[in-house]
Amino acid sequence: MKKISVIGAGSWGTALAVMLDKNGHDVIIWARRQESVQKMKEERENSEYLPGVTISENVTITDDLEFAVKNSDIIISAVPSRAVRSTAEKMAPFVKDGQIIVNVAKGIEEGSLMRLSKVIKECIPNCEVCTLSGPSHAEEVGREIPTAVVVASENMEAAEEVQHEFMNPSFRVYTNDDEVGVELGAALKNLIALAAGMCDGLGFGDNTKAALMTRGIAEIGRLGITLGGRIETFAGLSGIGDLIVTCTSMHSRNRRAGILLGQGKSLDETLKEIKMVVEGVNTAKAAYAISKKYDVDMPITKAINEVLFEGKDTKTAVLDLMMREKTSEINF
Repeated sequence: MKKISVIGAGSWGTALAVMLDKNGHDVIIWARRQESVQKMKEERENSEYLPGVTISENVTITDDLEFAVKNSDIIISAVPSRAVRSTAEKMAPFVKDGQIIVNVAKGIEEGSLMRLSKVIKECIPNCEVCTLSGPSHAEEVGREIPTAVVVASENMEAAEEVQHEFMNPSFRVYTNDDEVGVELGAALKNLIALAAGMCDGLGFGDNTKAALMTRGIAEIGRLGITLGGRIETFAGLSGIGDLIVTCTSMHSRNRRAGILLGQGKSLDETLKEIKMVVEGVNTAKAAYAISKKYDVDMPITKAINEVLFEGKDTKTAVLDLMMREKTSEINF
C-alpha cells in the first residue's frame, strides 16, 4: 500500500482518487477551496465535477497542501494546465528528494511554451516527474469501465512504479520513455477535438470529422517529431487513442465547446455554458506559437486560433482549410 495524494479535485483527480482507493492505497484529495472540501466530506461525492461516483470514507479530503504533500509517496498533479506552475511552486517546500509527481493535466504553458513536466521539474528540481495520459474520461474511470493509459518519464523506474501501483483489472497502464511525444499528443489532440466539435455544430458529417482527425494526427506528429518525439508514440494511446475519444465523445469538454462555437456562440458564452476547464482553449495560443517558432506547418491549429481569438467564422475556417494549396498526403 502506498500513500498517494491527488492535488486538484476536478473530475479527473477525483476519479483517480476513487480508483486508487479501490486499489488499496491510502489516498488524500486536496482541493483549493475549503467549501469544496467541506461539501465533499459531507456528501462523499464530488457533485460539482463527478456526480454519482462515491468517495469512500477511507479517502482523506483536505485543503492543507503541506499535509497532503508531506504525507505521500506519490503525488498526482491534477490541477488545470494554467495552474500547474503556481501549484508546483506552492508544493515545492514540502516535496522530499526523489518523490514521484505524476502530472495528469494536458497542455502547454503559454508564455514559456514549456511542456508541463518541465514546468514541474523547473519548480521542484528534486522530484521525479511522470506524465499519465491516454483515452480516459473521468466519468468512465470513476465507474470502473475498462480503460488503457500510458505513463511516460525520463526515469523509467519511476514510470514502472506508477504502472505497478495504478494498474488494476479496469485500468491498464503501459509505459513509454518518449515523454515529449506523450505530452504533445495529449495537449494537441484537444485542439483537434475543438475543431471536430465545430464540424458537428456546423452540421457537417462523418467524412468531415474523419478527415479532420486524420490530418490532425499528421499535424501533431509533424510538431512532435520536430521537438524530439517518436512517430510511433502518436500512433499510440496518447496520440490516436486520445484523439479518437476526445473527438467523438460527449464526455469531451473540448468537443462540446467546439459544438457550441460551431453553432455560433462566442468563446465567452461557450466557456460559461461548459462551466469547466476547456484545455484546448488554454493550449491553442501556445501550440500555434510553437509551430511558428519551429516553422512547422499546422493549418488546423492556425485556423482554431483564428476562430477563438480573431473572430473568424467557423464555416469559413473549415472551407479555407479545404481549399488550401494542393499537397501530398505523406508530408512530414
